[in-house]
Amino acid sequence: MPTYDYECDACGHEMELFQGINDPVKKKCPECGKSKLRRLFGSGAAIMFKGSGFYETDYRSDSYKKGAAADKKSSESKSDSKSKAKSKTSAKSKKAD
Repeated sequence: MPTYDYECDACGHEMELFQGINDPVKKKCPECGKSKLRRLFGSGAAIMFKGSGFYETDYRSDSYKKGAAADKKSSESKSDSKSKAKSKTSAKSKKAD
């Protein structure tokens, strides 16, 4: 459902309401009780894609997904070998002290 902005001409109260497209326009202000409420023109509802990635995770080809998985595995093995090498050099330096 879209969000609509309303403003009261009598008291200046502003608010947002979730309403269906076919719902009637609200007229009565909840603050002052007068029928001076009007709906403001806005930019409308925006589409938001939330998450780790819309295109990357949902609509890529199978061959791309296989290649990305292979790249991920090779980068993980490289980082593992680097961390092992660092631990060996730090152990050697501790023995030398």
